[in-house]
Amino acid sequence: ISFNCVDSSLSSLKNCQSYINTGMDIATRVALDLVESLNDVEEVNSMENVMLEYAAMDRELNHYMRAIEETVSQIKRDKPENIPDLKYLVKEKFTALESKNSDSDLQRNEKYMYFKDQLKEMRKQFCLQSNNNDNEGIEQIDEDIAVTQSQMNFICPITQMEMKKPVRNKVCGHTYEEDAILKIIQARKQQKKKVR
Repeated sequence: ISFNCVDSSLSSLKNCQSYINTGMDIATRVALDLVESLNDVEEVNSMENVMLEYAAMDRELNHYMRAIEETVSQIKRDKPENIPDLKYLVKEKFTALESKNSDSDLQRNEKYMYFKDQLKEMRKQFCLQSNNNDNEGIEQIDEDIAVTQSQMNFICPITQMEMKKPVRNKVCGHTYEEDAILKIIQARKQQKKKVR
């Protein structure tokens, strides 16, 4: 039995998974931008719902690929004389995997957990409190700025020198000397390494 067609389909499904990961990355960046621009809490919550939908798609896709891989492995091991109903066997395994689903699975999705951590850090940084109204929120932020500005560290973590032209990473909130961080990004690009 040749499984070339199945292998090709699995490859396509793995591409779909990369699209889901890209979607989750974009949703994370949008949510962080919303927090940074002091936008509505409802909009940030809607991005969290988007992340959970992506996590559900990712889980379903993983279960489907696993069902296919396990079925193919079993057929290769058993070497049946008659060609089995591959579609039925995959559906059976997939249904069994899906029946074990719970909401806590989605909460443990790696990208969702990263999203929640980044959101928490960004909210901490911008001192957003969802239960305050707009005026109270602005007053609270003004007070926090007054308190924390004197405590800010103007030493670049890369050069260990005082920053003359500081830039801040929108995702993590860290601040660097512009020239130092640009040199690191450029060096990583030249080495063809991933830059975050």
